[in-house]
Amino acid sequence: MKKYTIIFTLLIYLIGCKSKDNAPKYTAQDADYIHQCEKELTDIIVTDIFSPPVASRVYAYPMIAAYEAGHGADSQAKSLLPQLKGFAAPPSVEAGKNYDFTLAAVVAFCTAADKVIFSKAQMVAFKMRLIKKLSNRNDEETIKRSIAYGEAIAAIVSQRMGNDNYKETRGMERFIVQPYELGRWTPTLPDYADAVEPHWGKMKTFVLDTAAQCQPPRPPQYSTDKNSPFWKEVMEVYDLGKVINDNHENNTIATFWDDNPFVSRHKGHLMFQDKKMTPGGHWLAITQLICKEKKADFTTTIKAYALTALALHEAFISCWDEKYRSSKVRPETIIKDNIEKDWKPWLVTPPFPAYTSGHSTISAAAAEVLTALFGDNVAYTDTTEKEYGLLVRSFTSFRQAAEEASISRVLAGIHFRSDCGAGNVQGKKVGEIVISRLKL
Repeated sequence: MKKYTIIFTLLIYLIGCKSKDNAPKYTAQDADYIHQCEKELTDIIVTDIFSPPVASRVYAYPMIAAYEAGHGADSQAKSLLPQLKGFAAPPSVEAGKNYDFTLAAVVAFCTAADKVIFSKAQMVAFKMRLIKKLSNRNDEETIKRSIAYGEAIAAIVSQRMGNDNYKETRGMERFIVQPYELGRWTPTLPDYADAVEPHWGKMKTFVLDTAAQCQPPRPPQYSTDKNSPFWKEVMEVYDLGKVINDNHENNTIATFWDDNPFVSRHKGHLMFQDKKMTPGGHWLAITQLICKEKKADFTTTIKAYALTALALHEAFISCWDEKYRSSKVRPETIIKDNIEKDWKPWLVTPPFPAYTSGHSTISAAAAEVLTALFGDNVAYTDTTEKEYGLLVRSFTSFRQAAEEASISRVLAGIHFRSDCGAGNVQGKKVGEIVISRLKL
């Protein structure tokens, strides 16, 4: 009897060892699958031409889904969905069963992304390619279980998409432009486009208590008095416009941080379009760059993407809430009406109010998250926009990069300094809230 007990115990031990050996081993390649997902989504966003606020939503849901489905790769990592507003409870993994959490994260990411983009066939084809690659390292049951788990997470994330006010804001009234109100925003050249996403401040937040939680102080009061704070800011933009040219450093900075996803360029009766990453896409590309340089593991990578995407999402809501509260005029309108009728900014003025600066707000929020994750004074060279024909730039820290992104809008002639300064403070607060509330 004792002999059989020993044999049975040995068999259990061997079976346990085999089960453990069959469990996926998470390597640098696992993080690379998530990097591929981020790049594929960015390429689709560029093609589908989402506005910057909408693009932040398109990024956020898949990144949340990827983290939730993949965090089981690290027994110390915590679930994200219970810490966010509006999500149902996530499913649990089956005890004692193998999962490939990379496969689950890829499936969750792609399935969630499919719900918020137009180029659905492209995302489905991409998902199938990655599933095929990941299936080579797993047994059939693990593959099925992992895919089902990723799809279950994506279903919960997709349910939240239907309750975030996005559909409701599609049918809300246009922003009413009243140009007779001095200091109020009005459409600008070349397309005199309607205001972009005037109701984005009504979107439901994931982390912030309300869209107005980080509300900045009132902008400088409109005035043409040469000694007023407002007019001094007008003259700063006007004077900067006199010195900027193709070879000037200010041009390099302004152009590098343009991140305008769709710019109309006119030549005679012809119109051309330039497509680039959105501001949020730029910061997520920076996140990928840093993760690769730091050789971040799989869990660190999905955490970095999720937290950065969440900070960007909340910052856009916070910023757009203020934009349509203050409805502040752009420099181009003031300068043409009061100083020089043929004056043009270096970059095309975006079609929405000036205060606060979107680049300043979202860049500061992303920089706070990346600083918390990877440390301050992390020097890096940003090569993420080379594919769009832009130069590379080096920075001493994420915060320094965010400050340059902010001031670039003044150098470009499309923002006043107060728009950017207040946006920096606003975004920093958003980033701090995201980091302090989400414990992963």
